[in-house]
Amino acid sequence: GALDHITVVTKDGKFPLNQLGQISQKSAQLLTVNMTSFPESTAAAAKAIRESGMNLNPEVDGTVIRVPVPKVTREHRESLAKLAKQATNKSKEALRKVRSKSITQVKKSKNKVSEDTIWLLEKQIQQMADEAAAEMDKLLAAKTKELLG
Repeated sequence: GALDHITVVTKDGKFPLNQLGQISQKSAQLLTVNMTSFPESTAAAAKAIRESGMNLNPEVDGTVIRVPVPKVTREHRESLAKLAKQATNKSKEALRKVRSKSITQVKKSKNKVSEDTIWLLEKQIQQMADEAAAEMDKLLAAKTKELLG
């Protein structure tokens, strides 16, 4: 959801908001975060929401955080598109690491299999990575179009 990427800093470490509280959408203009499971983290969660850069002003009521959602402005949609691009770039970086690790693993088995097999496997790994990156780009383009029109 809209608040899933928010990280809450507690005395026990950093946690995604959705691991500490139950997030639900009451209406188009109101989200709630039920902090009954971790009531001691309510203030930290409200602070994280306030400082998320999403222009939100949470209201704490006991163990429930009410988050009024302002009408989305063009500026806010642009910042959401920017966040989507950052998330995509982070995913691509993780993909590159997986690809690199996989190719390294394949090269380690050069004593057991032929060079042709290694070449073929490297090519397949690269193709899979390229397809995944292309899918990420496609999803980003769709989300950007949805946000910015």
